[in-house]
Amino acid sequence: MPTYRLLTLQELKELEKEFIDFLVLNGIPAHDWQRIQKEDKTTVDEMIELFSDVVFESIMRKTQFLESRGTHHLHTFQCLSDHIVLVAMEAEPSEETDFTNPDFVSSAMLTPPNGVKIFTTSKAYSKRREIELFEMLEKGCVIADDRLFKTLCLAL
Repeated sequence: MPTYRLLTLQELKELEKEFIDFLVLNGIPAHDWQRIQKEDKTTVDEMIELFSDVVFESIMRKTQFLESRGTHHLHTFQCLSDHIVLVAMEAEPSEETDFTNPDFVSSAMLTPPNGVKIFTTSKAYSKRREIELFEMLEKGCVIADDRLFKTLCLAL
């Protein structure tokens, strides 16, 4: 069972060169892989599972910032080694906000509209860091750079 999830066929196609390198590093040259694909579905599944975990583990280890946007919220996260820091803007559901609109976000950071609060908090990871970040991505967060996080910090 994979630690993360299996790569899709499209993702595997995009990572074909890396997958070939992975197979070679695991002692499976091209001619053996072709034979395994025809004769041993279990080994094929295991190798794809292992490769998927290697890919996602690498991505999660490199991830430093995440963000999540909705009509009434903008959450930015700094993903440190032992804890995660949230800097956020949130509005009451009755407010006319749209944090998915970059123009609205720019103006809200300059002058937060009535009913919008900016705050920060942090927490230790309850699971292994990489697993928690992956779960956040699966729930709708996206990997981001540090610009929005730092800008919101200045607005605090």
